[in-house]
Amino acid sequence: MSIRPIDVARTDGGPQWVEAVATPSGVEVWWDEPRPAEGGRRCVVRRLPDGSRVDALPPGWNARNRVIEYGGRSWRPLPDGGLVFTNWADQRLYRIRGAEPVAITPEGPYRYADLYLPPGRDEVWAVRETDGVRDLVAVPLDGGPVTMIVKAQHFLMNPRLSPDGRHVAWIGWDHPNMPWDGTELCVAPLREDGTAGAHRVVAGGPEESVAQAEWRDDAGLYAVTDPTGWWNIHLVSLDGSPATNLTPIEQEFGAAAWKPGMSYLAPVEGGAETGELAVVYGTPDLRRLGVLNPETGDIRDIGGTATYWSSTVSVAGGKVAAVGATPYTPLEVTLVDLADGTHEVVSPRKPLPDRDLLPMPEAVTIEGVHTHLYPPSGDRSGPDPYVIFVHGGPTGNLPVVLDLEIAYFTSRGLGVAVVNYGGSTGYGRAYRERLRHQWGVVDVQDCAKVARGLVEMGRADAAKIAIRGGSAGGWTTVAALVHSDVFAGGVAHYAITDPESWAAETHDFESRYLDGLVGPLPETRERYTERSPLLNAYRASGPCLMMHGLEDAIVDVSQAERFTAELDKHGKEWALITYPGEQHGWRREETIVSALEAELAFYGLIFGMETPEVPPLTLKGRA
Repeated sequence: MSIRPIDVARTDGGPQWVEAVATPSGVEVWWDEPRPAEGGRRCVVRRLPDGSRVDALPPGWNARNRVIEYGGRSWRPLPDGGLVFTNWADQRLYRIRGAEPVAITPEGPYRYADLYLPPGRDEVWAVRETDGVRDLVAVPLDGGPVTMIVKAQHFLMNPRLSPDGRHVAWIGWDHPNMPWDGTELCVAPLREDGTAGAHRVVAGGPEESVAQAEWRDDAGLYAVTDPTGWWNIHLVSLDGSPATNLTPIEQEFGAAAWKPGMSYLAPVEGGAETGELAVVYGTPDLRRLGVLNPETGDIRDIGGTATYWSSTVSVAGGKVAAVGATPYTPLEVTLVDLADGTHEVVSPRKPLPDRDLLPMPEAVTIEGVHTHLYPPSGDRSGPDPYVIFVHGGPTGNLPVVLDLEIAYFTSRGLGVAVVNYGGSTGYGRAYRERLRHQWGVVDVQDCAKVARGLVEMGRADAAKIAIRGGSAGGWTTVAALVHSDVFAGGVAHYAITDPESWAAETHDFESRYLDGLVGPLPETRERYTERSPLLNAYRASGPCLMMHGLEDAIVDVSQAERFTAELDKHGKEWALITYPGEQHGWRREETIVSALEAELAFYGLIFGMETPEVPPLTLKGRA
């Protein structure tokens, strides 16, 4: 028995942007979830105090946005039970009160994200983006003129109104920094007309990353920031005194801000005397949910059996809403009672395969590289074929959670090793910056180290190790194929194949990313040439399967087309599959199924495995 592709598609993705709301009849919980069977839309779901669930968006509406192309916080529940959200089709802001949504922003080249409802105001604040320019705006909930509150740094996120309504705080940064390199926590007075006065920086800087900030009171903010090299929670005072680290431990209380609006802490209602905070913290190996007492530094664990909690947490009515998972259960919205610690899963349970089909992960370190091993199912004798899974980013990670995509392969006799190579988040800034100016070197070397380590451990067959990844993980995949002799083949989803041309083609958010990953242009062009998989395609150690969405605005499909053309030119084996209607990542059920089947067929070809259950794949260049 094996896991089917449709099983993977129907559990793909997870809830995000969770929010708890206190009502007279109890606590409501809101979240949004992917709907692969509905064209990949994200639907906002409302769970009422009586336990019933309703879709807060009618069919056809999609709560997503394209701010910095990855999107950000896309909705907020309103006090009257309504909803304000961004719609994917036209990127406008809408309000819904039980009937059809009504637009509250004008048509135009605008995108909105990181939605926030300032207390006491009948408006929603959002980061507005147009033509590479971002500002913070206020939009009346009943429509009307939009007010620009802040125009400051090139990138903005985390708008927050002070308790007395007199100041606005936000986080901003400028090129060439990425938000995990250096950001500034800013505070400015709010004028009577709703616009901000001159701001001052109260935390952060070019080498300190503030990831989230919430007002403690009118005189200070809680900030997730990393002057020590770890994203810890600090109390930042407006009087200019040094910030106080409330969690001085080598654990991450934050993460890389790929999507504006993520939350790692939430003030506990009624905790004014102690300022208690619900927090998520840890590493990709184990990430916990807890309640921090900032006066003592004590953290009360309320995470239960979940081994990972994602970057969204909300508190209302004495309960914490968060999203947790284990190696055997997917990401689920969970309501935790602060009084007695009981857990209640409030999102719908997903159908799961038999537990015997799920691999038991093992967190190991191989030559200093953080790795999660997923052995193939069944009784095994001797070394197995293995696939190295490489995460995207590259400033990201893959945690230990149920992943049916991994289980799809392990249930068919393939081992999987997830490599959180140097540059990955969750292990402190020093590990993250191992990749500085070394992209295409350290990531490739770390994946090769793990592959060789598996052979030395007797777990992997040296002739049957492949590598796969998406986006930046796709880059590492093709870079490993041309710059090492370890891998029998690679599968690259929406991959970067030539860094210099990608830097010129890509969107504004990542247009200077390579300054830190490789080096500034034109001064370090030689590095780009040396590391380019495109320019070194003739050295590929094995075949390559490439898959790409035709609407990808982050990595254009031409990256895949040019690379496969070079492989063909030099007599290498390859295949390229493109998907109309898909962007940077697979969201549609039919695409997820197709991509998995093609990948399994590819491993069948390069490992000599029979794969009769999937359509055959033809490699060009193979006799």
